[in-house]
Parts: sequence; C-alpha cells; structure tokens
Amino acid sequence: MSPPLQERWKHWQHGLVQSLLLYHGREDHALVRVLLLASIGTVGMPLYYVIWQNFFPQEYESLPLRLLGILLCALGLFARQFSRRMLHLYLLVTLSYIFPFFFTFMFLMNHGSGVWSESLLIGLVVLFHFDTSLAAKAYLIGTSAACLAAAVLGEGAAMLSRPVLQQLPIHLFTIAALSAAKISRHVLAQEKLAGLGAGLATVAHELRTPLTSVDANVRGLLRMYTDTGNRSKEERLSAVDALARIQFEVRHMNHMIDLFLLSATAVRQNLRPVEEVKMEGVVEAVLKRYPFSNATQQKLVTLEIRRDFSFAGQTELSVVILLNLLRNALKAVQRAGKGRVRIVVDGAHQPPRLLFIDTGCGIPAQQMPLIFRRFYSHPPHNGAGIGLALCEEIMLAWNASIHCVSREGAYAIFILEFPQQQPIQR
Repeated sequence: MSPPLQERWKHWQHGLVQSLLLYHGREDHALVRVLLLASIGTVGMPLYYVIWQNFFPQEYESLPLRLLGILLCALGLFARQFSRRMLHLYLLVTLSYIFPFFFTFMFLMNHGSGVWSESLLIGLVVLFHFDTSLAAKAYLIGTSAACLAAAVLGEGAAMLSRPVLQQLPIHLFTIAALSAAKISRHVLAQEKLAGLGAGLATVAHELRTPLTSVDANVRGLLRMYTDTGNRSKEERLSAVDALARIQFEVRHMNHMIDLFLLSATAVRQNLRPVEEVKMEGVVEAVLKRYPFSNATQQKLVTLEIRRDFSFAGQTELSVVILLNLLRNALKAVQRAGKGRVRIVVDGAHQPPRLLFIDTGCGIPAQQMPLIFRRFYSHPPHNGAGIGLALCEEIMLAWNASIHCVSREGAYAIFILEFPQQQPIQR
C-alpha cells in the first residue's frame, strides 16, 4: 500500500475511533461507580455518625456497624487493582452490607423514623443503579439479614408497625421504576450498537470492491514483470517484490474487513451459545485463514494439542476471538523484533482452556487493567480497540472467561477458560 493511501487509511481509522470515543467514553462504568461509592462511603459514614450522634440525635446509632462500613468502603478505593471476579465479589458484599443491611437495620431500630425512611429510599436508588441482578441479590441478602438482626435484638414488632409497613409499597415501586428505566436504556444501547454494526458492515462492503480490483491488477502486473525480458534481472526482482508487498497489504486489508464484518455481525446478533464447537478444528481453521505475510511469519506460530475439547458457543464468533488474538500476538512479536507464538489446546485442564502465548514485547503493568476496555488500544493508533473488548463480551455470553498474564518485554499469555460442556438450550 502506498504511503499516502496508508496514511489516509490510518487517519480514517483514527477518526472512527475518536468519534466512537465521544459517544461511548473509555471509562469502565462499573469501576467508576465502585470508586465513587468507596469515596462517598469513606467520607459519609463517619460524617453522618457525627451528625446523627451530636447535632440531630437519633433513637439508635451503632459505631461498630459504622466502622465496618468505613472499612468496606476504604477497600473499594483500591478497586483498580482488583480482578474482574474480585470486583464482582467486593460489590456484592459491600452493596449487601451498606444499602440493604445497614440502612434497613437502622430504619428498623429507629422504628421507621423520617430520617431513616428517606435514607433507606435514597440507598435503594443508589443500589439499583448498579447491575440489576447484582442489586437484586444484594437487596435480598441485606434486607433479610437486617430483619433477622432486628428480630434477634427484640425489634420484631417494629417490622410490623405502620411506619415501617407503609414504606414497603414505596420501596417496591422505586425498585420497579428503576429496573424499567434500566431496561429502556439497555434497549437503546443495543439499538445504537446495532447501528454501529450496520455502519461497519457498510464501510467494509464499500472497501471490498476497490480492493478486489487492485488485487486483480497486481496479479496482472506480477505476470507481466515475471515474463518480460526487456528489463534487467534486478529491476524485475525489485518490481516483483514491491508488487508482492502491495498484494499482501491488500489481502491484509481484506482480512481486517473480515474481522469488521464478523464484529458487526456479533454486535447485531444474540451472542448466546447455539452449537457445539470443537476447539482444535476452530484453531486449525483460523491458522489456514490468517493472511501471514510470508512463510517465515507462518513458522513463528506453533500449535500444541494436549487434548481437544468441545464447548458451547458459535463457530463464527470463535473465529472472531482467535483471529483477534493471533493478530495481536504477531503484532507483539513484530514490535519486539523477536519471539514466537504458541497456541495450546488444553482439554485435560480443569476447566478446559486455550492458551495464546507470545514471547514478544509483552504488556506494561499499568496497561493491563485497560486492555479489555472498548476502544482502548496500546500503543495508540494500534487498531480500533474493538477486538479484545468484543472477545471478552462473547466469552462472558458463553459463561466462559478470558484474562491475560504478561511481563513487559518478555511475554503475554491470554488464557481462555470454558465451562464443562452442557446441553445447548435452543
């Protein structure tokens, strides 16, 4: 590809990414909410203890319960260091304790006072701004524990009093209204993602036609320069080499268009597993499909089958995941100027897993928490930043997981773990 055309292509990619960033943003919303919750809780818990204890005394207050809440919130200030699983566990424990348990317990122990009625209602609003299933679990756990604790302390009658019972319909309506609003936002987000997918598909199809024409012309020129006898051997070899590079770039762009089309399809369709997929077959298909620049690059990739396994998924979406990982691994090797790529199918491990190992440039420690964020790429301008985010989204839809272990300048290992195969629900 000529330098001006290559620059225009990079500029188009960069412009597309920047436009998407304006709408979607690059922050992980769950992490931001955890940090906000932790910050507010760490300050608010001791502050309101002072307020309700000294300025507007309440019938009941508990310093030990406050201290436990402060501890849980303070731990959340380090949420950037948590793994995704650890973050989910932290959220479940902290949300269950603070909003349903602490607020409900104080509401009951203060016999449904106005202060704690309003505080509990605000707590429920905050709680149900998190994931609905997580919030529902926290609500059931925390509320049940609060009622049990109040009954143990002799306040069972308070739970049946009019000030307490009349709050129940308000709380249930609040939860229902917030859940309905979140469903509406989710539907709107899916529609916008579907529009993005359609846009990517349109761009891909528009690029496909001229690329096919260029590829055909390059093949003709290659034949002409190979057969002619009017040029020196060096000139012919140089021309052949240049045209071969152009042809490779065209094929590589076609490969990227394949990824865009598959990604657009993944955005529009239901990601749930619908078929049994054999891992060895998918990996071998991807290795045949990938546009290696030459035989030397192809030899950098080795496949090790310890034991094949099957999983519930979708074949085409499996191809999307593996093509993205292979492309990233080969780019890491290219940037480092050294290394190899090893793909390991390990069905003997529990749970069954696939390993993508490259000994290229590795990933800096400060970038590790960011690599699965949508539209984030490292180094900058190294692609659209869609690939790994899409891989994680697909894996989560299959009840599987993907994570990375890396050391800068040495290696990166992407570990894909799959649940034991279960019957497909059609």
